[in-house]
Amino acid sequence: FSGVMADEQTIHMAQVKACAEIIVKCAPLDPNGFANLQFAALANVKPNAPFFPAAHHSSDEPAFGIAVECADLAVSAFEKAKTVDEGRNALVAEITKHGQAIMKIAKDLRVEFKGIDFSLAPFPDDAHSLGGAVENMGVPRIGLHGSLAAAAILTDAIERADFPHLGFNGFMQPILEDSILAKRSAEGVLTVKDALMYSAVCGTGLDTVPLAGDVTADELTPLLLDLCALSLRLDKPLTARLMPVPGKKAGDATAFDFAFFANGRVMELASSPLVGALNDNSSFALNAKHPRQ
Repeated sequence: FSGVMADEQTIHMAQVKACAEIIVKCAPLDPNGFANLQFAALANVKPNAPFFPAAHHSSDEPAFGIAVECADLAVSAFEKAKTVDEGRNALVAEITKHGQAIMKIAKDLRVEFKGIDFSLAPFPDDAHSLGGAVENMGVPRIGLHGSLAAAAILTDAIERADFPHLGFNGFMQPILEDSILAKRSAEGVLTVKDALMYSAVCGTGLDTVPLAGDVTADELTPLLLDLCALSLRLDKPLTARLMPVPGKKAGDATAFDFAFFANGRVMELASSPLVGALNDNSSFALNAKHPRQ
């Protein structure tokens, strides 16, 4: 399930705070805070994006889109690439090939096909790690400077590929669903602020971020507000799946027993409750940045 914090031009502060409250209240429903895997706080996410839990539909007519787990394509494309263009061209070609194959099958079905989200979703082993793809590109450890450029290049490759685009279509950074991201966050190299910064050039936002179990809704609200601001100013969909872990504090090891998670450490959140104008519950407009003339 999901909560809408912002639409195309408006941030709704009451809804931002409500999403923060939901995250805090969901955390103790499971000893590991696992319930929050099912909840996403949404900013500027249009209907039909196929990745759950952000997916929603706005029509009475049936339709479908396809979300693809394909971080391994990025890992392979840059494994031996000598230049950015060589690796990017290889990735564009692979995405286009698979996209065209999916389109061919989708056209034979009698339900409206909306498109494909080729966001580079990982699986928690190194061969399917988007963090590993970034490191194959030449960044010694994701989280160090150069990581944002790598994320931008990977997202650009998806945008260049020929297929019907739907949803996020970008660099995906689920901390606990990616073995290298989990490892670098545990080392303290990759931080919550880094992940937020990469959201400016990536596809999805903040995903499966393990936080201290005693984090408050008032501390989560500023982070969610920052995500909304990026989403509206850059006119792109972003989401947050934040996972406070009961009984854990920043730096503690996680202990999830789940095939789709790679364990790391609880990440530190540099946040304090908002005051003044930003703490008001009213909605306010925030326009997208105009393209340079």
